[in-house]
Amino acid sequence: MKIVDAKVIVTCPGRNYVTLKITTEDGVTGIGDATLNGRELSVAAYLTEHVCPLLIGRDAHRIGDIWQYLYKGAYWRRGPVTMTAIAAVDVALWDIKGKVAGLPVYQLLGGAARDGVLVYGHANGQTIPELLDDVARFLDRGYRAVRVQAAVPGLEKTYGIGGNSAGLTYEPADGELPSEHVWETGAYLDFVPEVMAAVRERFGFGFHLLHDVHHRLTPIEAGRLGKSLEPYRMFWIEDPTPAEDQAAFRTIRQHTTTPIAVGEIFNSIWDCQYLIEERLIDYIRTSVSHTGGITHLRRVFDLAALHGVRTGSHGAGDLSPVSFAAALHVDLTVPNFGIQEYMGHLEPYQEVFHTNYTFTDGLFHPGDAPGLGVDIDEQAAARYPYQRAYLPVNRLRDGSVHDW
Repeated sequence: MKIVDAKVIVTCPGRNYVTLKITTEDGVTGIGDATLNGRELSVAAYLTEHVCPLLIGRDAHRIGDIWQYLYKGAYWRRGPVTMTAIAAVDVALWDIKGKVAGLPVYQLLGGAARDGVLVYGHANGQTIPELLDDVARFLDRGYRAVRVQAAVPGLEKTYGIGGNSAGLTYEPADGELPSEHVWETGAYLDFVPEVMAAVRERFGFGFHLLHDVHHRLTPIEAGRLGKSLEPYRMFWIEDPTPAEDQAAFRTIRQHTTTPIAVGEIFNSIWDCQYLIEERLIDYIRTSVSHTGGITHLRRVFDLAALHGVRTGSHGAGDLSPVSFAAALHVDLTVPNFGIQEYMGHLEPYQEVFHTNYTFTDGLFHPGDAPGLGVDIDEQAAARYPYQRAYLPVNRLRDGSVHDW
């Protein structure tokens, strides 16, 4: 079954998304998410100029061979642009294979290992009372797990705080330079335990509580934070320190029993090999769209399973519904599944992406439509052209650049 066309669709229904659409000689199509937030056009160009011409004439069924060809054949391996582009191809090919077989992708991966996929939502607030009201909204909707973020007093901007808790966006309007935030670690470390205490006092311990540090702390600071949060029985603290230094997580591990999650910026199994093999983390957060697609993500999760590390894939609103559907198919099948992030998507995304996944009692299911169960309306996509946008930049009070 030869590939006869591969095209890149860039659209902005609420925020920017890059989608790869592959067509076979039999007219079967498959789609994959190629979105790299803030650097979308770099992946679009990599696909259009370098990858798509290589796909024409290849057998769409040979997913593994095509993956290796694009990875090893490029010589310049890994990195977010390359691995996001490969992921889009890989997911689109799995979508095609499912449609040809007449089965949802999760059935091709071995079938369901659970009835549904546990997800967590994003609650936030400018004040603790505002945050608590947002947590209540998630619990009322049936969520069993909630990530909480509150604005740190004295700071003008705090990560994770914004106008839409279902689909938070940080991107400034078209044409602007990145916004710059000021960060103060001491104020944050003093404030976060107060936040978690308030959440547990109002709602108790009957749901999972998560928090994203977003790479802000040194290892010893992260150890202090984890220790201070132990009474509140956190499901995890996410990205406590910059993830490039894998050995740094040993220091955190020595100072707290609070579970650690990391990996949304990882692109390959080599980025997290040491963390997993040394059991320095509890959850690996690599995503299907940034880690080479379904084929490579399963390798990461298999390695994690061997070492007692569970999955907790990135699922922010800067990954399209195509990516979320692919994640659900994988989540449903792996033995070491932990939880799946679900941030939601900004309207009018439903005009462009048509989905079949469902949410019931805190669990998502990808649905039983053949393939991924997601399609893209190209005419609708054309109504929402790309808008240049950036993620913010973080600085300390002395003006030096800090991790955002």
